Amino acid sequence: MIWKRKSSVEELNRMPKNHIGGLLDIQFKELGEDFISATMPVDERTHQPFGILHGGASVVLAETLGSIASFLCIDPQKHMAVGLEVNANHLRPVVSGYVTGICKPIHIGGKTHVWDIKIYTDKGKLSCISRLTVAVIPNAS
Repeated sequence: MIWKRKSSVEELNRMPKNHIGGLLDIQFKELGEDFISATMPVDERTHQPFGILHGGASVVLAETLGSIASFLCIDPQKHMAVGLEVNANHLRPVVSGYVTGICKPIHIGGKTHVWDIKIYTDKGKLSCISRLTVAVIPNAS
């Protein structure tokens, strides 16, 4: 298991919702030994003007998953995890339904974490591949 903090999907979904992940209704679905997954609806909140999933919404899902994954891998009394770089390749348009992101580690170091996030349609087709690099920095408090 890669997680330093014990958590559950229920606990993650009880986190405050007054942020972009809450506004887009991102819901955590599974917390495995080395992965975390979440869903996001594809609707008017996440569409771009032409009626398909906005690439930025996919990036929000990817960064939410990677950020929470890093949070679960650090001691928040000593460190905080902040996004350093994110990229995404959008492979197919999605018009409706849900997308599911699955986040797995590429590298979990003392100063950086790198996450691979694959986003699938509700029909199981790969729609986006993203990589998030997170900096682990001393806690400011």
